Amino acid sequence: MDERSARRLRLQSKMKEAGIDVCVITQNVDLYYFIGSMQTGYLFIPAEGEPVYFVRRSFVRAREEADVAVEELGSMRGFGSRLAEAFPRQFRKRDGEKTVVAAEYDVLPVQLFQRLEGALPGARWVDGSMLIREIRMIKSAAEIIAIRESARVIDMAYEAALSALKEGMPEVGLMAVVESVIRHNGHMGLMRVRGYNQEIITGMIGAGAAAATPTYFDGPAGGEGLGPASPQSSGWRPIGTGEPILIDIGCCIGGYVIDQTRTAVIGELPDDLRQAYELSETVLRETEARLMPGTICEELYTAALEQVRAAGLSDHFMGFGADQVKFLGHGIGLEIDELPVLARGFRYALEPGMVIAIEPKFTFPGRGVVGIENTYAITETGFEKLTVSREGIAVVPRYGSRVVQQ
Repeated sequence: MDERSARRLRLQSKMKEAGIDVCVITQNVDLYYFIGSMQTGYLFIPAEGEPVYFVRRSFVRAREEADVAVEELGSMRGFGSRLAEAFPRQFRKRDGEKTVVAAEYDVLPVQLFQRLEGALPGARWVDGSMLIREIRMIKSAAEIIAIRESARVIDMAYEAALSALKEGMPEVGLMAVVESVIRHNGHMGLMRVRGYNQEIITGMIGAGAAAATPTYFDGPAGGEGLGPASPQSSGWRPIGTGEPILIDIGCCIGGYVIDQTRTAVIGELPDDLRQAYELSETVLRETEARLMPGTICEELYTAALEQVRAAGLSDHFMGFGADQVKFLGHGIGLEIDELPVLARGFRYALEPGMVIAIEPKFTFPGRGVVGIENTYAITETGFEKLTVSREGIAVVPRYGSRVVQQ
Protein backbone atom coordinates (compact mmCIF):
# COMPACT_ATOMS: atom_id res chain seq x y z
CA MET A 1 0.00 0.00 0.00
CA ASP A 2 1.33 3.46 -0.85
CA GLU A 3 1.92 6.04 1.84
CA ARG A 4 -1.01 8.37 1.13
CA SER A 5 -3.49 5.47 1.02
CA ALA A 6 -2.20 4.39 4.43
CA ARG A 7 -2.71 7.92 5.75
CA ARG A 8 -6.31 7.95 4.56
CA LEU A 9 -6.94 4.58 6.18
CA ARG A 10 -5.59 5.87 9.49
CA LEU A 11 -7.94 8.83 9.25
CA GLN A 12 -10.90 6.57 8.44
CA SER A 13 -10.09 4.42 11.46
CA LYS A 14 -10.07 7.48 13.74
CA MET A 15 -13.31 8.69 12.18
CA LYS A 16 -15.05 5.40 12.97
CA GLU A 17 -13.85 5.57 16.58
CA ALA A 18 -15.22 9.13 16.86
CA GLY A 19 -18.54 8.37 15.17
CA ILE A 20 -17.79 10.61 12.18
CA ASP A 21 -19.38 9.76 8.82
CA VAL A 22 -17.43 12.07 6.53
CA CYS A 23 -14.40 14.34 6.81
CA VAL A 24 -14.15 17.33 4.46
CA ILE A 25 -10.66 18.72 3.88
CA THR A 26 -10.03 22.09 2.26
CA GLN A 27 -6.68 23.39 3.54
CA ASN A 28 -3.76 23.16 1.08
CA VAL A 29 -1.28 21.33 3.29
CA ASP A 30 -3.83 18.77 4.48
CA LEU A 31 -4.94 18.18 0.90
CA TYR A 32 -1.35 17.61 -0.19
CA TYR A 33 -0.70 15.28 2.74
CA PHE A 34 -3.66 13.03 1.98
CA ILE A 35 -3.87 13.06 -1.84
CA GLY A 36 -0.75 14.71 -3.28
CA SER A 37 -2.50 17.77 -4.74
CA MET A 38 -3.54 21.16 -3.41
CA GLN A 39 -5.77 22.53 -6.12
CA THR A 40 -8.76 24.58 -4.95
CA GLY A 41 -11.56 22.29 -3.89
CA TYR A 42 -13.08 19.99 -1.28
CA LEU A 43 -11.82 16.52 -0.45
CA PHE A 44 -14.53 14.29 1.04
CA ILE A 45 -13.26 11.22 2.86
CA PRO A 46 -15.98 8.83 4.08
CA ALA A 47 -15.46 6.64 7.13
CA GLU A 48 -15.87 3.70 4.75
CA GLY A 49 -15.31 3.74 1.02
CA GLU A 50 -13.26 5.81 -1.42
CA PRO A 51 -12.68 9.58 -1.23
CA VAL A 52 -13.73 12.07 -3.89
CA TYR A 53 -11.96 15.36 -4.60
CA PHE A 54 -14.35 18.03 -5.90
CA VAL A 55 -12.20 20.66 -7.62
CA ARG A 56 -12.96 24.21 -8.67
CA ARG A 57 -9.53 25.04 -10.08
CA SER A 58 -7.44 23.60 -11.63
CA PHE A 59 -9.42 20.47 -12.45
CA VAL A 60 -6.92 19.48 -15.15
CA ARG A 61 -3.97 19.64 -12.79
CA ALA A 62 -5.82 17.93 -9.96
CA ARG A 63 -6.49 14.92 -12.20
CA GLU A 64 -2.76 14.70 -12.92
CA GLU A 65 -1.67 15.02 -9.29
CA ALA A 66 -4.28 13.48 -7.00
CA ASP A 67 -4.39 9.75 -6.34
CA VAL A 68 -8.16 9.68 -5.66
CA ALA A 69 -11.23 10.22 -7.82
CA VAL A 70 -11.46 13.82 -9.04
CA GLU A 71 -14.67 15.56 -10.12
CA GLU A 72 -15.39 19.12 -11.19
CA LEU A 73 -17.07 21.05 -8.38
CA GLY A 74 -19.64 22.91 -10.44
CA SER A 75 -22.46 24.79 -8.74
CA MET A 76 -22.94 24.58 -4.98
CA ARG A 77 -26.73 24.57 -5.43
CA GLY A 78 -26.87 20.89 -6.22
CA PHE A 79 -23.82 19.89 -4.27
CA GLY A 80 -25.74 18.17 -1.50
CA SER A 81 -27.48 15.90 -4.01
CA ARG A 82 -24.18 15.04 -5.64
CA LEU A 83 -22.71 14.08 -2.27
CA ALA A 84 -25.69 11.84 -1.57
CA GLU A 85 -25.03 10.09 -4.87
CA ALA A 86 -21.29 9.78 -4.24
CA PHE A 87 -21.67 8.63 -0.62
CA PRO A 88 -25.13 7.06 -0.23
CA ARG A 89 -24.19 5.16 2.94
CA GLN A 90 -23.13 8.39 4.68
CA PHE A 91 -25.64 10.94 3.39
CA ARG A 92 -28.86 8.95 3.02
CA LYS A 93 -29.76 8.56 6.68
CA ARG A 94 -32.99 7.31 8.17
CA ASP A 95 -35.46 9.88 9.53
CA GLY A 96 -34.14 11.53 12.66
CA GLU A 97 -30.51 10.67 11.94
CA LYS A 98 -27.95 13.25 10.92
CA THR A 99 -24.78 12.78 8.94
CA VAL A 100 -21.80 13.69 11.12
CA VAL A 101 -19.34 15.76 9.10
CA ALA A 102 -15.91 16.75 10.42
CA ALA A 103 -13.97 19.76 9.15
CA GLU A 104 -10.70 21.53 9.95
CA TYR A 105 -12.14 24.09 12.36
CA ASP A 106 -8.70 25.45 13.23
CA VAL A 107 -8.07 26.71 9.68
CA LEU A 108 -11.44 26.72 7.86
CA PRO A 109 -12.70 30.28 7.17
CA VAL A 110 -16.19 31.01 8.51
CA GLN A 111 -17.47 32.08 5.10
CA LEU A 112 -16.35 28.82 3.50
CA PHE A 113 -17.78 26.82 6.39
CA GLN A 114 -21.15 28.52 6.02
CA ARG A 115 -21.16 27.72 2.30
CA LEU A 116 -20.59 24.03 3.05
CA GLU A 117 -23.11 24.10 5.87
CA GLY A 118 -25.70 25.53 3.49
CA ALA A 119 -25.05 22.75 0.98
CA LEU A 120 -25.59 20.10 3.69
CA PRO A 121 -28.48 21.40 5.82
CA GLY A 122 -29.14 18.03 7.43
CA ALA A 123 -25.59 17.44 8.67
CA ARG A 124 -24.19 17.76 12.15
CA TRP A 125 -20.77 19.42 12.00
CA VAL A 126 -17.88 18.63 14.36
CA ASP A 127 -14.24 19.65 14.65
CA GLY A 128 -11.92 17.18 12.94
CA SER A 129 -8.73 19.23 13.09
CA MET A 130 -7.10 17.25 15.90
CA LEU A 131 -7.72 13.95 14.12
CA ILE A 132 -5.81 15.27 11.13
CA ARG A 133 -3.04 16.91 13.12
CA GLU A 134 -2.44 13.81 15.23
CA ILE A 135 -2.09 11.65 12.13
CA ARG A 136 0.36 14.14 10.64
CA MET A 137 2.28 14.22 13.93
CA ILE A 138 3.89 10.84 13.18
CA LYS A 139 6.26 11.09 10.22
CA SER A 140 7.14 8.30 7.82
CA ALA A 141 10.67 7.40 6.78
CA ALA A 142 10.14 9.29 3.51
CA GLU A 143 9.06 12.44 5.34
CA ILE A 144 12.12 12.32 7.59
CA ILE A 145 14.35 11.92 4.53
CA ALA A 146 12.82 15.12 3.12
CA ILE A 147 13.51 16.99 6.37
CA ARG A 148 17.10 15.73 6.33
CA GLU A 149 17.55 17.26 2.89
CA SER A 150 16.27 20.62 4.12
CA ALA A 151 18.73 20.35 7.03
CA ARG A 152 21.61 19.69 4.64
CA VAL A 153 20.79 22.77 2.58
CA ILE A 154 20.28 25.07 5.56
CA ASP A 155 23.72 24.04 6.82
CA MET A 156 25.20 25.23 3.53
CA ALA A 157 23.41 28.54 3.99
CA TYR A 158 24.62 28.89 7.58
CA GLU A 159 28.23 28.40 6.55
CA ALA A 160 27.81 30.90 3.71
CA ALA A 161 26.33 33.41 6.15
CA LEU A 162 29.28 33.07 8.52
CA SER A 163 31.70 33.55 5.64
CA ALA A 164 29.87 36.71 4.54
CA LEU A 165 29.30 38.18 8.01
CA LYS A 166 31.16 41.41 8.68
CA GLU A 167 30.80 44.48 10.83
CA GLY A 168 28.41 47.08 9.47
CA MET A 169 26.47 44.88 7.08
CA PRO A 170 22.69 45.17 7.52
CA GLU A 171 20.76 42.26 8.99
CA VAL A 172 18.75 41.95 5.79
CA GLY A 173 22.00 41.62 3.83
CA LEU A 174 22.95 38.57 5.88
CA MET A 175 19.47 37.14 5.38
CA ALA A 176 19.85 37.66 1.63
CA VAL A 177 22.95 35.44 1.68
CA VAL A 178 20.94 32.67 3.36
CA GLU A 179 17.99 33.05 1.00
CA SER A 180 20.20 32.97 -2.10
CA VAL A 181 21.88 29.72 -1.06
CA ILE A 182 18.72 27.86 -0.13
CA ARG A 183 16.78 29.09 -3.17
CA HIS A 184 19.52 27.88 -5.49
CA ASN A 185 19.40 24.50 -3.77
CA GLY A 186 15.69 23.74 -3.92
CA HIS A 187 14.00 25.89 -1.26
CA MET A 188 10.36 26.45 -2.30
CA GLY A 189 10.45 30.12 -1.36
CA LEU A 190 8.01 29.77 1.55
CA MET A 191 7.55 27.98 4.84
CA ARG A 192 4.01 27.25 5.90
CA VAL A 193 2.49 28.06 9.29
CA ARG A 194 -0.88 26.71 10.42
CA GLY A 195 -1.63 29.27 13.13
CA TYR A 196 -4.03 32.07 12.22
CA ASN A 197 -2.20 35.25 11.16
CA GLN A 198 1.15 33.62 11.88
CA GLU A 199 3.61 34.20 9.06
CA ILE A 200 7.25 33.39 8.63
CA ILE A 201 9.83 34.47 6.11
CA THR A 202 13.03 32.41 6.14
CA GLY A 203 13.35 32.70 9.86
CA MET A 204 14.83 35.42 12.05
CA ILE A 205 18.28 36.92 11.67
CA GLY A 206 18.71 39.74 14.13
CA ALA A 207 21.61 41.40 15.93
CA GLY A 208 21.79 43.05 19.31
CA ALA A 209 18.78 45.02 20.52
CA ALA A 210 16.91 44.50 17.24
CA ALA A 211 16.65 40.73 17.79
CA ALA A 212 15.05 41.34 21.19
CA THR A 213 12.35 43.60 19.73
CA PRO A 214 9.05 41.80 20.42
CA THR A 215 6.46 41.15 17.76
CA TYR A 216 3.23 39.27 17.04
CA PHE A 217 4.95 36.06 15.92
CA ASP A 218 4.68 33.28 18.49
CA GLY A 219 8.39 32.91 19.20
CA PRO A 220 11.03 34.10 21.68
CA ALA A 221 12.72 36.52 19.25
CA GLY A 222 10.97 39.09 17.10
CA GLY A 223 13.20 41.41 15.16
CA GLU A 224 12.52 44.89 13.80
CA GLY A 225 11.67 43.71 10.29
CA LEU A 226 11.33 46.13 7.41
CA GLY A 227 8.47 48.13 8.91
CA PRO A 228 4.93 47.74 10.29
CA ALA A 229 3.87 45.82 7.17
CA SER A 230 6.53 43.20 7.94
CA PRO A 231 7.22 43.56 11.67
CA GLN A 232 9.49 40.60 12.24
CA SER A 233 12.93 39.22 11.40
CA SER A 234 15.71 41.17 9.68
CA GLY A 235 15.77 44.92 9.26
CA TRP A 236 18.15 47.54 7.92
CA ARG A 237 20.07 47.85 11.19
CA PRO A 238 23.84 47.38 10.73
CA ILE A 239 25.42 44.50 12.63
CA GLY A 240 27.93 45.64 15.23
CA THR A 241 30.77 44.06 17.18
CA GLY A 242 30.33 42.42 20.55
CA GLU A 243 26.59 41.86 20.16
CA PRO A 244 24.80 38.52 19.80
CA ILE A 245 23.65 37.66 16.29
CA LEU A 246 20.75 35.24 16.29
CA ILE A 247 20.62 33.13 13.13
CA ASP A 248 17.27 31.35 13.39
CA ILE A 249 16.63 30.02 9.90
CA GLY A 250 14.66 27.39 8.02
CA CYS A 251 14.40 25.82 4.62
CA CYS A 252 11.56 24.00 2.86
CA ILE A 253 12.34 21.40 0.21
CA GLY A 254 9.64 19.14 -1.19
CA GLY A 255 7.21 20.75 1.25
CA TYR A 256 9.15 19.74 4.39
CA VAL A 257 10.75 22.23 6.74
CA ILE A 258 13.84 22.26 8.93
CA ASP A 259 14.19 24.73 11.80
CA GLN A 260 17.51 25.57 13.44
CA THR A 261 19.12 28.38 15.42
CA ARG A 262 22.73 29.31 15.98
CA THR A 263 24.36 32.25 17.78
CA ALA A 264 27.25 34.25 16.35
CA VAL A 265 29.27 37.32 17.35
CA ILE A 266 31.81 39.58 15.73
CA GLY A 267 34.57 39.93 18.30
CA GLU A 268 33.62 38.85 21.83
CA LEU A 269 30.29 38.32 23.56
CA PRO A 270 29.83 39.85 27.05
CA ASP A 271 30.32 37.32 29.83
CA ASP A 272 26.70 37.28 31.03
CA LEU A 273 25.35 36.70 27.52
CA ARG A 274 27.91 33.96 26.96
CA GLN A 275 26.79 32.30 30.19
CA ALA A 276 23.17 32.51 29.10
CA TYR A 277 24.10 30.88 25.81
CA GLU A 278 25.93 28.09 27.66
CA LEU A 279 22.77 27.53 29.73
CA SER A 280 20.78 27.15 26.52
CA GLU A 281 23.12 24.35 25.45
CA THR A 282 22.85 22.76 28.89
CA VAL A 283 19.05 22.82 28.69
CA LEU A 284 19.25 21.28 25.21
CA ARG A 285 21.61 18.50 26.37
CA GLU A 286 19.38 17.68 29.36
CA THR A 287 16.33 17.60 27.10
CA GLU A 288 18.15 15.33 24.63
CA ALA A 289 18.87 12.92 27.49
CA ARG A 290 15.11 12.44 27.91
CA LEU A 291 14.18 12.29 24.22
CA MET A 292 12.90 8.74 24.06
CA PRO A 293 9.57 7.01 23.48
CA GLY A 294 7.26 7.34 26.45
CA THR A 295 8.52 10.68 27.76
CA ILE A 296 5.65 13.13 28.25
CA CYS A 297 6.02 16.35 26.25
CA GLU A 298 4.87 18.59 29.09
CA GLU A 299 7.53 17.17 31.39
CA LEU A 300 10.34 18.20 29.04
CA TYR A 301 9.12 21.78 29.27
CA THR A 302 8.70 21.83 33.05
CA ALA A 303 12.17 20.29 33.52
CA ALA A 304 13.65 23.07 31.39
CA LEU A 305 11.80 25.69 33.44
CA GLU A 306 13.33 24.26 36.62
CA GLN A 307 16.86 24.35 35.14
CA VAL A 308 16.41 27.97 34.12
CA ARG A 309 14.90 28.93 37.48
CA ALA A 310 17.85 27.41 39.32
CA ALA A 311 20.20 29.48 37.18
CA GLY A 312 18.28 32.70 37.91
CA LEU A 313 17.32 33.38 34.29
CA SER A 314 13.59 32.63 34.31
CA ASP A 315 12.71 36.24 33.44
CA HIS A 316 14.67 35.96 30.16
CA PHE A 317 13.72 32.45 29.06
CA MET A 318 11.89 32.25 25.70
CA GLY A 319 11.25 35.98 25.57
CA PHE A 320 10.91 38.64 28.20
CA GLY A 321 8.07 39.95 30.34
CA ALA A 322 4.62 39.83 28.76
CA ASP A 323 6.19 38.67 25.49
CA GLN A 324 7.56 35.39 26.82
CA VAL A 325 6.27 32.33 24.97
CA LYS A 326 5.25 29.28 26.98
CA PHE A 327 6.95 26.39 25.18
CA LEU A 328 10.33 24.79 24.70
CA GLY A 329 9.78 23.17 21.32
CA HIS A 330 7.28 22.28 18.63
CA GLY A 331 6.55 19.63 16.06
CA ILE A 332 7.64 20.33 12.52
CA GLY A 333 7.00 18.87 9.08
CA LEU A 334 4.88 20.32 6.28
CA GLU A 335 4.19 23.22 8.64
CA ILE A 336 6.43 24.86 11.16
CA ASP A 337 3.94 24.64 14.04
CA GLU A 338 2.85 21.01 14.14
CA LEU A 339 2.17 18.66 17.02
CA PRO A 340 3.47 17.82 19.52
CA VAL A 341 4.28 20.96 21.49
CA LEU A 342 6.66 20.87 24.45
CA ALA A 343 4.47 22.96 26.75
CA ARG A 344 2.09 22.68 29.68
CA GLY A 345 -1.08 20.80 28.88
CA PHE A 346 0.45 18.66 26.14
CA ARG A 347 0.37 15.16 27.61
CA TYR A 348 1.42 13.35 24.45
CA ALA A 349 4.00 10.65 25.07
CA LEU A 350 6.90 10.79 22.62
CA GLU A 351 6.56 8.21 19.83
CA PRO A 352 8.87 7.07 17.04
CA GLY A 353 8.23 9.25 14.01
CA MET A 354 7.61 12.49 15.87
CA VAL A 355 9.83 15.33 14.64
CA ILE A 356 10.43 18.17 17.10
CA ALA A 357 12.37 21.43 16.99
CA ILE A 358 13.74 22.29 20.46
CA GLU A 359 14.81 25.90 20.97
CA PRO A 360 15.98 27.11 24.41
CA LYS A 361 16.68 30.85 24.04
CA PHE A 362 17.22 33.85 26.29
CA THR A 363 16.06 37.38 25.50
CA PHE A 364 17.69 40.50 26.95
CA PRO A 365 15.83 43.71 26.04
CA GLY A 366 18.12 46.32 24.58
CA ARG A 367 20.95 43.79 24.20
CA GLY A 368 19.88 40.79 22.14
CA VAL A 369 18.93 37.12 22.08
CA VAL A 370 21.13 34.06 22.50
CA GLY A 371 20.27 30.40 22.09
CA ILE A 372 20.32 27.27 20.02
CA GLU A 373 17.75 25.15 18.20
CA ASN A 374 17.96 21.67 16.72
CA THR A 375 15.39 19.48 15.04
CA TYR A 376 15.08 15.84 16.15
CA ALA A 377 13.31 12.70 14.99
CA ILE A 378 12.19 10.36 17.76
CA THR A 379 13.30 6.77 17.10
CA GLU A 380 12.57 3.41 18.71
CA THR A 381 15.60 3.79 21.00
CA GLY A 382 15.93 7.55 21.43
CA PHE A 383 16.41 10.22 18.79
CA GLU A 384 18.18 11.23 15.62
CA LYS A 385 19.42 14.80 15.41
CA LEU A 386 18.38 15.98 11.96
CA THR A 387 20.11 19.35 12.26
CA VAL A 388 23.72 19.07 11.08
CA SER A 389 25.18 22.59 11.51
CA ARG A 390 28.06 22.96 13.94
CA GLU A 391 27.12 24.11 17.42
CA GLY A 392 28.65 26.61 19.82
CA ILE A 393 28.99 30.37 19.45
CA ALA A 394 30.42 31.24 16.05
CA VAL A 395 33.06 33.90 16.70
CA VAL A 396 33.88 36.02 13.67
CA PRO A 397 37.15 38.01 14.08
CA ARG A 398 36.83 41.72 13.35
CA TYR A 399 39.84 41.73 11.03
CA GLY A 400 39.92 38.71 8.76
CA SER A 401 40.94 35.17 9.77
CA ARG A 402 38.55 32.25 9.99
CA VAL A 403 35.42 31.73 12.05
CA VAL A 404 36.03 30.04 15.40
CA GLN A 405 33.37 27.91 17.11
CA GLN A 406 33.34 28.28 20.89
